[in-house]
Amino acid sequence: MKKFSIVIAGGGSTYTPEIILMLLDNLDRLPLRCIKLYDNDEERQNKVAKACEILIKEKDPFIEYVATTNPEIAYTDVDFCLAHIRVGKLEMRSLDEKIPLKYGVVGQETCGPGGMAYGLRSIPGVLENIDYMEKYSPNCWMLNYSNPASIVAEACRRYRPNSRVINICDMPIGMENTIARILGFNNRKEMDIRYYGLNHFGWWTSIKDKEGNERIHDLIAHQLQYGNCLKDDDASHYTDSSWFNTARKVKDIISVDPTMCPNSYFQYYLFGDDIVAHTNPNYTRADQVVDTHEKRVFGECARIAQNGSAKDTTLQIGIHASFIVDLATALAFNTKERMLLIVQNNGAIENFDPEAMVEIPCIVGKDGYEPLSIGKIPTFQKGLMEQQVCVEKLVVDAYEQHSYNKMWQALTLSKCVPSANIAKKILDDFIEVNKEYWPELK
Repeated sequence: MKKFSIVIAGGGSTYTPEIILMLLDNLDRLPLRCIKLYDNDEERQNKVAKACEILIKEKDPFIEYVATTNPEIAYTDVDFCLAHIRVGKLEMRSLDEKIPLKYGVVGQETCGPGGMAYGLRSIPGVLENIDYMEKYSPNCWMLNYSNPASIVAEACRRYRPNSRVINICDMPIGMENTIARILGFNNRKEMDIRYYGLNHFGWWTSIKDKEGNERIHDLIAHQLQYGNCLKDDDASHYTDSSWFNTARKVKDIISVDPTMCPNSYFQYYLFGDDIVAHTNPNYTRADQVVDTHEKRVFGECARIAQNGSAKDTTLQIGIHASFIVDLATALAFNTKERMLLIVQNNGAIENFDPEAMVEIPCIVGKDGYEPLSIGKIPTFQKGLMEQQVCVEKLVVDAYEQHSYNKMWQALTLSKCVPSANIAKKILDDFIEVNKEYWPELK
């Protein structure tokens, strides 16, 4: 059986070890001959690199391992690039979150103003990595889950339309794991789902078992009462209380339209005032990640490196990372698996912008993906999506044209921002802190 070579772009991420563990746990499905880490921040990558090497050698010493900051070494002779880069790292994420909160606006890394600031930083980094891939391994597939996925996907559509890039997000997978538990399935793969929307901005419209029995109505009834939590769930079932609150908030979101099941990220767009009221403007999610997840992962990687062994490690397989293995396996072995991808609409949603990058089910095989037809969507969902897709396009316009006005328009149009006055204040603050990353807006 053919063995594959993989490069992880953004190798210094704290999520890299869990992706490595997921890859190693699935060698029977996706055999590997080489795993490479690539990052432009050598110091950060070194915090996980030695531990990843030990994890790999203990599982399969025949897998070649490379950690590098040299793009030619990273991208030469690779079959898949797993891209999860974060331009500006968590320091900039913290500012993305805190600056909007100064003005009573949602501060979140992918939604609202924070997502737009992050998007403008991310575009050149993602395009740079696509160019490295095409230069050194033109037959490679890039599985890109760099955030904010919708803005990045729109930039890929415009600037690299023929590249072998598939834009994905594992967030719906996390919700589907819980949905499966709510409905009594053993796992999410026992469900056949229908879903449409934009990234972090979509709805489940059908959930069937393998015999074709529709279960969406059971889920709607449950979510109207409990949100996306099990009946007996409390905060102790979650890695932190914010995820419990997010799952519980689905109860409010679905009440707005109880005909389909919403992505929990709608809390930021439909209930922004609630989110702001319960957010500490001086200690946001970025700070929490640094103090908990990052500290834990870097500390455990240092322990593994010092001991020269991963025995009794507390590092865990990334459950969401299984989605990446599923996608790579479908491309490698033509499995025709149905997966949620971010793709150009092209009529899949009949009454929606054909150029919009939408998140919908696709059938994946060796030649790429085939989107499934969604048909027409209702007025409420269509209106929300049209507003949001225009925001995302305006951000890419601002990048393309170095336009202050386009970025101001994007912020003004966002459902999270109450006025053009507030949008301008947020933009001016963002410009000040993003001089190293953004194009000069005129």
